[in-house]
Order: sequence, then C-alpha cells, then structure tokens
Amino acid sequence: MGAPRPEPKYLGSKPDQTEGAQVLAGFRNVGIHGPYWLKFELRVMPRRGDERVLTGEMFGRQGEAGPLTRLAVDDPANPGGNHGQLYLLHGGANPAAWTWNPGEHGVTAHPMAPADWLRPVQGTDLTLFDLQMPFLRWTDFVYEGVANVRGRPAHAFLLYPPESFAAATAGETAPAAVRVYLDTQFSALTQAEWLGADGKPLKTVTVLDLKKIGEQWLVKSIDLRNHQTRAKTRFAVTAAALDLELPAEAFAPDSLSQPAPAVPGDKVERL
Repeated sequence: MGAPRPEPKYLGSKPDQTEGAQVLAGFRNVGIHGPYWLKFELRVMPRRGDERVLTGEMFGRQGEAGPLTRLAVDDPANPGGNHGQLYLLHGGANPAAWTWNPGEHGVTAHPMAPADWLRPVQGTDLTLFDLQMPFLRWTDFVYEGVANVRGRPAHAFLLYPPESFAAATAGETAPAAVRVYLDTQFSALTQAEWLGADGKPLKTVTVLDLKKIGEQWLVKSIDLRNHQTRAKTRFAVTAAALDLELPAEAFAPDSLSQPAPAVPGDKVERL
C-alpha cells in the first residue's frame, strides 16, 4: 500500500477529468509574457512577537524547459549571515534551484535539494516551493470542479506528488497533496493549499489582488499563512518592469554571484 493521501472533494457530480486535464495543461504555460523585473516586500507577521519587513527583487524570463527566476532577498534587520541571499530557480518538468550568499568567499552557487525548497526563506513563510510551484506539473491529479474562491469562479485541482518528491523530502513538512484553484477568467492561480495526509491544510497561499500593467495582469499581493505556527507573511509587489532584455546567461548558476542586470528607469512602474 502507498502512503496515505487526501481524498478529493468533488464540487457536485464528478466533473469531466479530460476537460480538467486540458485546463491544467493550458495553465502550465501561462505566466508573465517576456522578461521582467519585480521589486517586493515580505511583511512577516508572527503569532507572537514583533513584525518585520524584508525587501527583495526578482528577475524572470522563459527558458527552453520552463520559467527561469533570479531572486534576491535582503533582511535589513540582519546585517550578517543571510543578508542579501540570492537564489536561482529553473522551472519546468525537471525543476532545480541554487543559492549563493554574497558574504561567502567563493563565487560558486550551491545546488539546493528539494527538501531545501520547502524551508522558509530567511525566517518568512515564503518558500522556494511556493515560487517554483512544481506541483503544477505533477501528473497524478484529480479535477474537482469549479469552486467559488473570494467571490470568483475557479477550477479546483488536487495534485499528488510523485514518489521521488516524497523520498527527497522525507523528514520535512512536505505536503501529501496540493489543492490549487485557477481563476476561470484570468488563468491565474487564486489559491494553493498544502495538505497533510489527513486532508487538513498545512499552509494556504492566497492571491489577494492583481494589477494590470499594459496588457498584462500581475499578482500584486499574496498572503502565505502557516496553519501550524499560525504566522503569516504578506508578499507585496511594489514596482515592476516588463518587456526587458535579459540575457539567458544571467540565469545560469555560475552567474548568480555576478551583479544583477540593470533595469532601465523608464521601464519601472510603481504599484
């Protein structure tokens, strides 16, 4: 017998699974069109204790195998250690991640194991798993139907991890499944829930609002709620630049220690 896993919750009669598979396949290729840059804040709101705010920036573009993301997170309250930590994410069917700390003497980025993707980024409730979203490409899933999420219709899917993911994340707080809701109009992720084997949520990621820049809708703010610690982190985009010229070399692991590409001021829009 396999490991316990949550049962699907159909919304009415069992929906057409072939139709659901087509919806999910189409969504896997949806994202920001063209190379981009985002500046953001991470507001950490623990159940007890003081709040704190981290800042960061993100560069992204589409690669041959999937999305490429270069991420920098800076904690002004912690000038040592993880100050200015850098991350590189390669998406697609075979995701990978690397990290580099500017305080290190070497210039080589360190590969990150899947278990590392589940761990908090610098004490926040954000993880690389949330950004990478490898669960959208898990092939074992159930289409549950159309739900109402924050007043909008959304396709609901329950996705189960492959055995390789479970083996690679043993001992971590890894989800036994992820339930996602995809907005039927905007083809955007509305909400994602990490579920334990009993079906109870471990974490909920909720898109709060979107912002239209030019012809594109971008996520403006997201809440990441940890149901185990009852803490929350709010990810809020404060500026964006689209249609940039970002070389593929900027997203190579060997380039992570090099300065990030320059962002033309006339391309930046404050949110």
